[in-house]
Amino acid sequence: MADWEGLLRKRSDGRPRIMGILNTTPDSFHASSRVSTEEATAAGQVMINGGADWLDIGGESTRPGADSVTSEEEIARIIEPIRDLSQVSAVSVDTRKATVAREALASGAQMVNDVDGLRDPEMVELVLESRCAVCIMHMRGTPETMQHDTHYNDVIGEVASNLLGRADNLVEQGHPAKRILLDPGIGFGKDDAGNLALLTAVDELRGRHEYGVLWGTSRKSFIGRICGRPDTSDRLAGTLATAMMARELGVDVVRVHDVAEHADFWPLQEQWRDAKDLKSTSDEAAGA
Repeated sequence: MADWEGLLRKRSDGRPRIMGILNTTPDSFHASSRVSTEEATAAGQVMINGGADWLDIGGESTRPGADSVTSEEEIARIIEPIRDLSQVSAVSVDTRKATVAREALASGAQMVNDVDGLRDPEMVELVLESRCAVCIMHMRGTPETMQHDTHYNDVIGEVASNLLGRADNLVEQGHPAKRILLDPGIGFGKDDAGNLALLTAVDELRGRHEYGVLWGTSRKSFIGRICGRPDTSDRLAGTLATAMMARELGVDVVRVHDVAEHADFWPLQEQWRDAKDLKSTSDEAAGA
């Protein structure tokens, strides 16, 4: 995948890039997203055929309250599908362990998606050494503890300051800004009000280096609470509503469980917008 760098920013027509979620785990929060290591390559190919620009392959659940797994187990779950799928798609590894990330990059992954937000100096060193793409996500605490304290005095300011500080530190050490994505960490140590506030804060996250912005809202609990949908299987409509917001606000990448549905959504949205603009023009001409 020689041209993966261009896939870190939205398309020229304004549509976000689609990152398909591929969980080789038994306990990720959305049951339908779980596949075995043996099933992962075929599942990834379905996502590619459906319109995925990226595949985000992870071997450890980071849902609230999730237990950690060893590096050895995580590597065993993800390396084979990364080797296979990196031949035909841009691939990101979803991990917070530098040892896992190193193996994934050596096996063909182009990006590290670090839910720990580069808090580990070894992960920072690996990113700088490899010059890989990196997604820096904001999370307070760990998956085990992140929902214990969701209060912020200024959620946008605090999250943006944290992420921009870490990204700027990479750039100051020579890492290309165009290889950095920032993720506000929707659902990771925030309450519903904080999540909604962060979904207005795309410009605040770009910083002086114009970093890319990634959203991970797919089927998350805040959608369930707002829409009255406790089961993750019933949250596609709410997820697509956030996709519409992402397109309007200029988000670069959306990380989703339902690739084909998102690929279908934006053309319809754009056709509706074009029809609306045409009607406005006709109405103005008729009134002139």
